[in-house]
Amino acid sequence: MKLLIVSQYFPPEVGAPQARLAAMGQELLQAGHSVEVVTSLPNYPLGKIFPEYRGRIYKQDQYPEMRVHRVWSYASQGTGIGRMCNYASFAMSSLFGLAKCRKPDCLFVEVPPLPLAVPAILAARMWHVPVIVNVSDLWPDSALELGVLREGVLAKMLRSLEGWIYGQADYVCAVTQAIMATLGGQKHVPRKKLLFLPNGVDTTLLTPEAPDTDLSKRMGLHGKKLVVYAGTHSLAHGLDVLLDAAEQLQHDLEFQFVFVGSGSAKRKLVERAKSSRLSNVSFFDPIPATEVAKLYSIALCGIVSLRDIAILQCARPAKTLAIMACGKPVILVSRSQKSVVSDADAGIVADSSDPKSIANAIRRLGSNPELSAQLGRNGRKYVEQHCTWPLLVGNWLRQLEAHQL
Repeated sequence: MKLLIVSQYFPPEVGAPQARLAAMGQELLQAGHSVEVVTSLPNYPLGKIFPEYRGRIYKQDQYPEMRVHRVWSYASQGTGIGRMCNYASFAMSSLFGLAKCRKPDCLFVEVPPLPLAVPAILAARMWHVPVIVNVSDLWPDSALELGVLREGVLAKMLRSLEGWIYGQADYVCAVTQAIMATLGGQKHVPRKKLLFLPNGVDTTLLTPEAPDTDLSKRMGLHGKKLVVYAGTHSLAHGLDVLLDAAEQLQHDLEFQFVFVGSGSAKRKLVERAKSSRLSNVSFFDPIPATEVAKLYSIALCGIVSLRDIAILQCARPAKTLAIMACGKPVILVSRSQKSVVSDADAGIVADSSDPKSIANAIRRLGSNPELSAQLGRNGRKYVEQHCTWPLLVGNWLRQLEAHQL
């Protein structure tokens, strides 16, 4: 099979869609298939095109054996007009990338952004090949619940576009069971169209490691018990509650909150930490995936936070699995991953409306190294058994075979 992936997000960017699509491509290659990719010049999450790609409108390269067509888009971070221009510009420039591609046997397009599905569907129809729409987030629902979008003409247009996309797609692929249930229920996507490919984790890249004391010294945090949040800093993650918890722990000098990453909410978080004089909070730039295991090697635990709104219960944050793969306990400030963390007995679920609950969970882990170690071992065992990419992509391939793709 020749698969053509169309996605705004792809390595060397770091994130859940990037990891999932790269892993899917790698597993397809190992199974004897071929993969081609159309994507944007890398710019996520900082909203700036990576230095080695600047000044270009198109670049073809390999990752590592997939032919990748990278096209220009208006790079922007955050929400509002800038992000809309980012989405619209790539939807248009992707046509140039698609024109560079060989005819595939199947086209796979990642949404959101919703507009990107339009050129992908048109290309699939021109080639007379099936198109799979991969839904990693329910738009415009999540934008409305987060307050990024208001009810009105634009919301109505996006709902109409969403319905058209699901109707035109030959198959619709979900990344969580909750998204699949919503697609098959209130979105009225026929069950025979639905496929499933969840987020997983690279258990060979992300492994338990001995504490990297050189790293903790370089960060100026040697001797501290680190509570690590590593990932996108956005409105959806509700990270203000973690600063509330940091205030609860200001006099527990052994603990330090470490925020690693970037996103639309980071600037305000940094400003608040400074204005509140939270000396137990540190911020760092994003790190490559190859450095994540080293980061968690010096952590007491990893922390995952999502705002407590209905639409986000469909999410499955990849950072949860990364923490578990690195053999560290998870403090979960979200209902969306409660089943995974609970099923694996891999951490503590804290009340997202109660900073004291989060602070108490941190104190509990800090005072009980045996418990922390056991939760970390449980998490590692769980992801090895249920969340490896060969397992998940293999299951997905069998779904495709059942549909004779």
